[in-house]
This record gives sequence, C-alpha cells and structure tokens, in this order.
Amino acid sequence: MTAEKFDPAGLGTWTEETRFEVTRERLAEYAAATNDPIPAHLAGDLASPVFAIVPVFQSLMEPALEVVPLDLIGKIVHGEQDFTFHRPIRPGDKLVAKGKMTGWEGLSNGTAACVYLETRTEAGELVNEQHVTFFVRGFDTGDSQGELAPGHKFDPAEHGAEPVAEVKQHVDDDQTFRYGPAAGDPMPIHLDDEFAKAMGLPGIIAHGLCTMAFTSWALLTEVGGSDVTRLKRLAVRFAKPVLPGQDLTTRIYRVGDNGFAYETAVDDVLVVKDGLAEFTTEGA
Repeated sequence: MTAEKFDPAGLGTWTEETRFEVTRERLAEYAAATNDPIPAHLAGDLASPVFAIVPVFQSLMEPALEVVPLDLIGKIVHGEQDFTFHRPIRPGDKLVAKGKMTGWEGLSNGTAACVYLETRTEAGELVNEQHVTFFVRGFDTGDSQGELAPGHKFDPAEHGAEPVAEVKQHVDDDQTFRYGPAAGDPMPIHLDDEFAKAMGLPGIIAHGLCTMAFTSWALLTEVGGSDVTRLKRLAVRFAKPVLPGQDLTTRIYRVGDNGFAYETAVDDVLVVKDGLAEFTTEGA
C-alpha cells in the first residue's frame, strides 16, 4: 500500500491570477472547432458556453498540485464539470481567473476531488464560476475533507417520461486536432494515437469538454432558443470516452419550469450522465 496522503493544508489555497483577453477570432475558432451552428457563436459575437473553460485552463490543474501527491497526478481524470454563468463572455473582455481545491472524498475505486474556479473581469465583475471534479483512479484516501461540488444527479424516475428533444451529432475524424488548438489543450491522448494506446485507451479520444460543448449547443438549439444569455447552469458527469468518428445521441428531459436533464450516448453506451441545464425565461 502506498503511504501517500492528500495534504489538507492545500485546501482553500488560491492559485495566482491568470489573465486572458478575449478576441472575436478566438470565440469563432472555438465555435467552429465544436461544430456549433449558432450564428452568434460562429461570428464571435458571444462565446459558446463551454468556451468558459479556456480562460481558466492554466488554473485548472494547479490546485491539485497543492493537495494531491505528485506520483498520483498521472491517475487523475476529469470526472464532472459544472458551470454557473453570470453573463456570457464577449469579445474585448479582459478576464482574470483563479482556482482552489475545496475538498475530496475517498471512495472504494478512487478519490473524487473538487476544484472551484472563478472568472471575473478586470473590474471585478463575476462572469462565471466552475466546479471541476477530478477523480484519482485507484487511490482511496480513506476520508473526506472540505466540500465537494453541488449535486446534479439525474433522477432515474425521469426516464419514464418521453424526452422533449433528441439530437444526433457526429464527431468528425479531425475533431480533436481542431479542438486542441482552439481550446489551448495540448494533451497527447487527444492528438497522438500511439501515446493514447500506451495509456490503455483504444486510440485518440475526444476531449471531454468538446463532447460537453456538443451537448451545450444541442440544448441551446432545441430548448434554449439558441440564446446563450439565457443559460445559467450547465453540468455533466463524464461516463465514457468518445472516439473521433462516432455519433452522439442526446436525449433531453424537462425538469421543472426552466430546467432540463439530459444524457448523451454512443449507440447504447452512455458517455455523458447526470446532465443538467438551467435557463432563465428571458436573456440578459
């Protein structure tokens, strides 16, 4: 057994602030890299929802380094993503991001650990908040510390109802090579087939956040009036990797007045679980 332990002293420790200037070209590139059909996104007038990960990308892993032992970093996978949107990102925004780890929970098959990220303008306006749940495979801390991300579990009882929409999408063969530069994510499991296989994967896999971006525009076009200003929360659990060339089917179910639960599958295998989208009645 390993003697390694998570370090509770690292909880609540903010990273250094990182800065990101938003350009219309970068917003349009991200939309194109995720096959987003919404005109305002393709034109770079407004950011598509999952673009919010781009300004915080440098702050994403740093909090884990304050808590998780270095020899366990390679066992980390992205388990869940939960965005809270206060307003959309727009071209010309000068954004400031920082993050901190808030807590962990040891489980029999690994440990779930939550990183909280916030993005503000230089003037201090809160743009979005994110809860990122990392999962450290095969390492149980044996305890719980701090706070995890808020819940968004899809009640199985909802499956008895017919979906209000079903969207089919195709992941292009070159999707990861377009998404990586647009998102600023150079991870080799998405770009190098031999490396991905050496990591125990069947080959190159799609970025989880690219798959989430696909689901975001499916929701916006089907139940959100293609208006990103109405979207206030978007959360998912990543269940299985998606491969280039595969087809996605997203089924959307109404939950309450302005909420929707959803799941995304490749054939009969769920790749996104516990999806949740919350909208306002009118945009900002």
